[in-house]
Amino acid sequence: MHDVEAVVLVGGKGTRLRPLTLATPKPMLPTAGVPFLAHLLSRIQAAGVRRVVLGTSYLAETFSDAFGSGAQLGLEIEYVVEEHPLGTGGGIRNVAKHLSADNVLVFNGDVLCGTDLGAVVDTHRRTDADVTLHLVRVQDPRAYGCVPTDDSGQVLEFLEKTEDPPTDQINAGCYVFRRSVIESIPEGRPVSVERETFPGLLAAGARVSGHVDNAYWRDMGTPADLIHGSADLVRGVAPSAALAGPVGESLVLEGAEIAQGALVFGGTTVGRGARIGAGARVEGSMVFDGAVIGAGAVVEHSVVGTGSRVEDGASVRDTVIGDRAVVGAHCELRDGVRIWPDVVLPPHGVRFSADV
Repeated sequence: MHDVEAVVLVGGKGTRLRPLTLATPKPMLPTAGVPFLAHLLSRIQAAGVRRVVLGTSYLAETFSDAFGSGAQLGLEIEYVVEEHPLGTGGGIRNVAKHLSADNVLVFNGDVLCGTDLGAVVDTHRRTDADVTLHLVRVQDPRAYGCVPTDDSGQVLEFLEKTEDPPTDQINAGCYVFRRSVIESIPEGRPVSVERETFPGLLAAGARVSGHVDNAYWRDMGTPADLIHGSADLVRGVAPSAALAGPVGESLVLEGAEIAQGALVFGGTTVGRGARIGAGARVEGSMVFDGAVIGAGAVVEHSVVGTGSRVEDGASVRDTVIGDRAVVGAHCELRDGVRIWPDVVLPPHGVRFSADV
């Protein structure tokens, strides 16, 4: 697909993932051993696309510092900074002058997906579409906007969230645009492709196609989804060519130490230089670089931030612990607790569903 370019929108602040995103953009959070965006870039490269434009905004320099020219990934990466929030459509329009291909793959940078990108482009070409949307079938579409299609794959309408959705097809955040359509989006103001661009194309009689499949798909916008998605990458449930090691029950990175008798499983990543104490049990979690899990501690479906400590005998479930924080011995955290960076919790405390 050398005649196709890609655009990845990575400008969001990731507020639902705080405190993890206070100093790191959401697409750059370490996920299965590498920045999350590396997984998407690896799939773009594997599909035969060679040129990628990143639409950045929040902590924009983080992306170029990590990926540079893209040569190490087999890509040519260009960075375009969005000075003011422009929405999905405005963000796409903001990079238009940096594009040259007739067809452009566009991605939301916070979605983990296993669809065949070549097949999405093939649908776009076969149906001679102005825009093609990747649509994924989900078990419960009520939490999403629905996108019904007819027998030919033509999109019929764009529906907001409803308790009685007429289809299980939802917008998966991956599109193919004719470049001329991108150039027709109003410039210099916020535009939503979902609420303005796509409905406007339908009203004007344009061909908007849907490519429907049952591929792996997860929006990584919440801590629970980030943790689950990372575990799926480690276990090989979600596809990626960017993993830092073989798939399995755990991914243990360079310099990490796991004491005898510790159990580390469920797709857990143990970061560089991290330590897991004797008898600890770590399931389906993200242990960032330099973190320490004490002897006999239990960590389940949680994030333990860079350089943070979970002391001996503590219990941490469905929790996000910020960088350099300390959870005291025999402390119990559960049910969505978020610990801000550098906070020190005393031993034997119990906290449910609160920010600290």
